[in-house]
Amino acid sequence: MKEVIVRFLSGVLYISIFLFSLFMSREWYIGLLFILAVITLNEFLKLVNLKGIIVYIILAISFYFLADMTPEEIDEIANSVLILLSVTILVNLFLIRDILVLNKTSLFKSKRYFCIIFYIISGFVFLSLIPFTNKVFEPKIILGIFILVWTNDTFAYLVGKGVGKRKLMEKISPKKTIEGFFGGMAGALLASFIFFKFTSIYNLIFWLFLALLVSVLGTIGDLIQSKFKRLAGVKDSGNIMPGHGGVYDRLDSIVFASPFIYLFIIIINYVS
Repeated sequence: MKEVIVRFLSGVLYISIFLFSLFMSREWYIGLLFILAVITLNEFLKLVNLKGIIVYIILAISFYFLADMTPEEIDEIANSVLILLSVTILVNLFLIRDILVLNKTSLFKSKRYFCIIFYIISGFVFLSLIPFTNKVFEPKIILGIFILVWTNDTFAYLVGKGVGKRKLMEKISPKKTIEGFFGGMAGALLASFIFFKFTSIYNLIFWLFLALLVSVLGTIGDLIQSKFKRLAGVKDSGNIMPGHGGVYDRLDSIVFASPFIYLFIIIINYVS
């Protein structure tokens, strides 16, 4: 019971800080993301047994320009963003392939910095760009995405623990079940419907499809992190969040999914 209370309070504090920063201003939101990105990067470097300052410099430079750019200026560098998006998605696709090959540490074992830049750092960059996809800072979009992620994780845990029997990928993540996966998806779909009812951003089909995207990609992102932890021989990426582990443990789903979500939103905006 004590562990459950600690986990709950830790989660409430995390969500409260996130919501405060998100609705305070774009600068607060990007500032919070930068702090979370630094912690996540530190945890990831420990998992892959790397040290160095250059990746922190790259991260700092990326967020320095993002914090100072207007939505119009972001729109002006759209071609550069698309190039970054293409490389990031390509790297993530290779990471998906790697979770299917259990005896491989990573495609980027000899190019781990390349992986760090286009998986971890780029994931946070696109997480910071998503609220600007309509050329204005719209916090409700990112709020909706995080709600879908949180709901998917919660329902996957509850359903998996309650009725889960068939393992999803036992050698990578022994506790994940097929029942939990579909339970999480159902929860995300329900959350997308409720969120649509209380907002006027996009239509119901958009949010339902986004829920499916978040559920599938979020689970894949979690499996990728589980493989990194399995290879490192650790249970959690850190212990900064009591009852939850590290920041990377909390953000693995959204960091992996963010470039795909960004691509989905810009395609929808273009078609519309």
